[in-house]
Amino acid sequence: MKFGIIRERKSPADKRVVFSPDALVKLKTLYPEVSIKVESSTGRVFSDADYQNKGIEVVDDLSDCDILFGVKEVPVEDLIPNKSYFFFSHTIKKQPHNRTLLQGLLAKNIDFYDHETIVDDTNHRLIGFGYYAGMVGVYDSIRAFGIKFELFKLPKAETLSGKEDLIRHLKRIILPPIKFVVTGKGKVGSGAIEILNAIKVKSVTVDNYLSKNYTQPVYTQIDVLDYNVRKDGVILERTDFFKHPGEYEGNFERFTKVSDIVITAHFHAIEAPQILSREMLQSRDCKIKVVADISCDVNGAIACTLRSSTIDEPLYGYLPVENKEVDMFHPAAIVVMAVDNLPCELPKDASEGFGEMFIEHVIPAFFNGDKDGILARAKITENGKLTSRFSYLQDYVEVRS
Repeated sequence: MKFGIIRERKSPADKRVVFSPDALVKLKTLYPEVSIKVESSTGRVFSDADYQNKGIEVVDDLSDCDILFGVKEVPVEDLIPNKSYFFFSHTIKKQPHNRTLLQGLLAKNIDFYDHETIVDDTNHRLIGFGYYAGMVGVYDSIRAFGIKFELFKLPKAETLSGKEDLIRHLKRIILPPIKFVVTGKGKVGSGAIEILNAIKVKSVTVDNYLSKNYTQPVYTQIDVLDYNVRKDGVILERTDFFKHPGEYEGNFERFTKVSDIVITAHFHAIEAPQILSREMLQSRDCKIKVVADISCDVNGAIACTLRSSTIDEPLYGYLPVENKEVDMFHPAAIVVMAVDNLPCELPKDASEGFGEMFIEHVIPAFFNGDKDGILARAKITENGKLTSRFSYLQDYVEVRS
């Protein structure tokens, strides 16, 4: 079996990689029968020499590899036919801008596995960069608050050496008694909470968050049933929400009335209610000043996310009354941070963590007959067709751009 680590080709450049040099050494130790090649790249957080110094072969051509691993979308013209690929395609929600990519995967007879679809038998995601997105999202939200109100200046996260450096900078500032609400309790939420805890922002219950005032910064972390209620008023377990999201309506407005910073760390199903609506943002009692939309679904669950932003220009203003983008210093503007590749700001930490998860949860499936169904569940295309699990995408790929 021959593994290939591809060079990232999407613009803007992404410094992350699926496997660090140390991760590939570990992989080879665990599975010595595997052959591994790394495609040469000048853009990775790890240099070609970093891999070569660990005894990993660096090449310009991966056409003799069976399985190719990348992070971001691969341009269709660079896809090698009749191979197996792993990367984030951003197609499973029928995103229009990536329709041609999925069409290309089918046309080139590629067996494709999306990192986002690697789940266990309870549909729980096993790998991802979300933990690091959560960390950077909190940092960027605080940085945005400081810029907007001219309270303090933090350097961009991408200029820092890693997580610990990020925390050190945050500890140097003094926050006013603001309230953070974090939506979601998965990997993204866990990363966000790690940073808030590290800088001693106090955790409070939802009831206290909504009803009390504090003399120090506080946060609450909420789950789906904290901001969604069944239309019929029946109170059920959270599993009911995931099975029947269309039976619910959002009630996040109770948080908009007391929150200064919203940090989105949720997963939002297509059928689920909008979380932060235009009506909520336009309400006179909305107190929100910064929205860090880590989820970054444009025109999705968070109404003020009019577009994704970039690491170079991460912030923009949103004017609720007119539902349009304005200068972030407009007195009535909410600051929006909607960078869709936040882990790129911690590329070393993120790559090391991702590789560890991949070796633990995915690589064994190649050698144990996929006994737990990890690969079977993750496979989107096979033999030029959609797999049955992803047949709902058929109408999506049949539309010609």
